[in-house]
Amino acid sequence: MQPLIQTLKYTKNLWRYYAGVTIFAILSALASLAVPYVIKLATDAVVATAKGQPADYMYIIWLAIALFAADVAGTLFANWGGYLGDIMAAKMKKQLSEHYYQHLLRLPQSYYDQELTGTIINRLNRTIFEVTQFLNTFANNFFSMLLTVVIVLVVLFFYSWEIALLVLVLYPSFLWLTTLTSKSWQKYQNAKNLETDIASGRFAEVVAQIKVVKSFVQEKLELGHFERRFQNTVDITYKQSKQWHNNDVIRRLVLNVIFFAIFVFIFLKTLSGRFTVGDMVFIIQLMALVRMPIFGMSFIVDQTQRAIAGCRDYFEVMSLEPNIQDAKNTPTMKIKKGAIEFNEVNFEYKEGEPVLNDISFTVEPGSKAALVGESGEGKTTITNLLLRMYTATSGAITIDGVNVVDVKQRSLRENIAVVFQDPALFSGTIRENIAYAMPEASDEQVIKAAKAANAHDFITKLKGGYDAEIGERGLKLSGGQKQRLAIARALLKDAPILILDEATSSLDSRAEVQVQEALERLMKNRTTIIIAHRLSTIAHVDKLITIKNGTVDETGSPLELAKTGGIYAQLLELQMGASETAKKQLKAFEIAS
Repeated sequence: MQPLIQTLKYTKNLWRYYAGVTIFAILSALASLAVPYVIKLATDAVVATAKGQPADYMYIIWLAIALFAADVAGTLFANWGGYLGDIMAAKMKKQLSEHYYQHLLRLPQSYYDQELTGTIINRLNRTIFEVTQFLNTFANNFFSMLLTVVIVLVVLFFYSWEIALLVLVLYPSFLWLTTLTSKSWQKYQNAKNLETDIASGRFAEVVAQIKVVKSFVQEKLELGHFERRFQNTVDITYKQSKQWHNNDVIRRLVLNVIFFAIFVFIFLKTLSGRFTVGDMVFIIQLMALVRMPIFGMSFIVDQTQRAIAGCRDYFEVMSLEPNIQDAKNTPTMKIKKGAIEFNEVNFEYKEGEPVLNDISFTVEPGSKAALVGESGEGKTTITNLLLRMYTATSGAITIDGVNVVDVKQRSLRENIAVVFQDPALFSGTIRENIAYAMPEASDEQVIKAAKAANAHDFITKLKGGYDAEIGERGLKLSGGQKQRLAIARALLKDAPILILDEATSSLDSRAEVQVQEALERLMKNRTTIIIAHRLSTIAHVDKLITIKNGTVDETGSPLELAKTGGIYAQLLELQMGASETAKKQLKAFEIAS
């Protein structure tokens, strides 16, 4: 129960709803108890009349009115409590979802490197559904039943302490028998949740990359993966359900025996004169009120265990502490020049598996530096360390002499604009995507950024213009169009430091020219770090930094490194064989020198 109780702590501000549900549950329980009591009085009156006493018709009519009033009151109280329970569940769903989302946004990049997107989403949906469904059902039905049982026990003690004691023993006995199978049930449920999470994770990947699936004609393969995971949940359910229901048969048989003893006791005591016929009818109806929640307790326990299993997954995430946190009173980053320095920086994703070794270089304020190297050498990791998506294992990264770990992460990233290889647009309008870093930007500011990014012309040709919906990840746009919107977004941010991560690698020649013009405007008067392979992107930079085996191999201007025989020279030689543009650029370097 601890995970469930812990979850409720996140929604303790809903205490008014908890109180309202409790009050109406008590009133509903009293109304349900009034019905059998009125029937008892009516039964005694009818039996007395049958024995020769004069009939009191007005008394019977008032009892009928009281029975009607109790029924109406029970209906109203149950529905008013149910209404509060529904609102409580909706608000709880909202708050738990917000807490989860807020916490996810605080978690470091390393968490997302290890988790499937579908798993993250499915964990939220399952937890919120199971918890809110349990609490809603409990508030609308079971809580009033349990209160009814408590009141019934109190009343029974006045009629027969023997019956009350037997009823009192029923609940702990049933719960004890239930706990015998609870742990194994939880294991089965956790296994089912894992299979569902994996299936959902793959599902999300396939939907996001449906073109790949279709182009490789692997629909059948992906469906097979999906079916196999859910078949595993079916196979687990066979074992889980068989064990649960076999044990439930035993539990119910025990209850049947106890109720048999209670009814025999009631009938015998009525025959002996201890109970009147009305008392007997009243006690039997009380037994019905008690019997229903006990026999329905299997469902309650089942719902509770599902909620606990969901809460456990929820708190596995909520208990994670971001490994990159700002210390108290950490100052904000204030960039005046934009000088960047890496000083003997080492980094490893996993302990004992270094990715970067003694990385040292400087980027002068307002200059352009390119990181060059084969894929997997750590170029993007270097920019991620600058953004403090990860923290260096050792060494220092400074901007204007200030270590990036000594300033607030938010302020650091506010001063750095990034244009990724994948433009990473969001569903919504073109205006919303350009103004992502500055939602309050005016139309004039958005249009100015779009013009500088060579995007204004194609935007105005779209139906809806700047209010055109671009679809998920901008799927309605071409690669060049998406990249120009990403550049417009960076232009509007107007940060003093710029990172270009393979910003033109996936574009055709015509689109690259338009994007390159936009990038030139974007890089003007900004300290820029470029990750690229194309000479058209890196030939004009002030400094090249080549990375090999996770270390800095060479640094220098393009012209200097073109003659050393190193990584850049090899890249230049390869591209010269296939690109006349590269030859012209190299010749331009020689003339400039």
